[in-house]
Amino acid sequence: MLTKASTDTTPRLATPTGSPPRLPIKSASKELGIFILLVVLCVVASIKNPNFAHIDNVQNLSRLIGLFGIFSLGLGLIIITSGIDLTVGSVFALSGVILSIILTEKHWNPVLSVFTILALTMGLGLIHGLLITKIPLQPFIVTLCGLLFYRGIARFIAGDETKGFGNAQGFEALQKLATGDVAGVPMPFVLLMVFSLIMWVVLHRSVYGRHLYAVGRNEEAARYSGINSQRVIITTYVIAGVLTGFSAILFAFYTNSISPSTHGNSYELYGIAAAVLGGCSLRGGEGSILGILIGAALIQVLQNLVNLLGIPSSLNFAVMGSVILLGVIADELTKRRAAKVK
Repeated sequence: MLTKASTDTTPRLATPTGSPPRLPIKSASKELGIFILLVVLCVVASIKNPNFAHIDNVQNLSRLIGLFGIFSLGLGLIIITSGIDLTVGSVFALSGVILSIILTEKHWNPVLSVFTILALTMGLGLIHGLLITKIPLQPFIVTLCGLLFYRGIARFIAGDETKGFGNAQGFEALQKLATGDVAGVPMPFVLLMVFSLIMWVVLHRSVYGRHLYAVGRNEEAARYSGINSQRVIITTYVIAGVLTGFSAILFAFYTNSISPSTHGNSYELYGIAAAVLGGCSLRGGEGSILGILIGAALIQVLQNLVNLLGIPSSLNFAVMGSVILLGVIADELTKRRAAKVK
């Protein structure tokens, strides 16, 4: 007698607990591949132009990797949730304008000013998370609107005038965070290493990290397994907001010139490219801190190489677009290969 085969339509449960998430072999192979590419690119750049390996260029490159790498960590976390954040550049402009005003015109205490900016960007991240989870709205729509809104507010507050910090008298310590160094190593790079270590523990050795991967892979399955997916997503946008705020402070002092209409333009693309190149899948559920770091370094090496080889700077965005496209194509090919193996 034939029996009817049972069909299970319940979403496959994500693993909510257990040991800390180990780095998948596929992710490790992605990181190794991108690291080899980074090394090869550095060798080629050194051969093509000996100035690439000059100490001044290495220090400048390390500083830029630090400046762009910090907010890329936050964007990487968001991408792991299968979300996106397009507001980074506009938040840089808004934060830079406000920071300049409260320090140079209102004469606030520097420490209070820093915490004010971090509270602002944390609040913006919280708003993004709430809009995405509670209404809910698509992350692309929420952050696209934020991109336009924050840029407009920055221009309004500044009266469309360029802001800055002059000689930074009274808040030299903040300036040194962006332009100083420790034993020859640029401070932004040192800070990037500190933040990376913290975020590595958060992502790879915590319950939150396990839940983040689970939500990114399958949010519905994560909910069935008892994970509060909304809280995970909101927390992720808040963390990214704090990292963006810290980066905004560093960039403001690094440039010492905040034009509200252009400051930070398209910086979110650098972070997205770094995360995608580093192994974060735009589908969510994949990625690592080490991969994001390598991706951020590769992006800056590419930018540096463009400058050293005399390639017109107008092609920078063409390079960036190509890099993101190649990263997405590689992710798609990897997915198809994995499906065939199964």
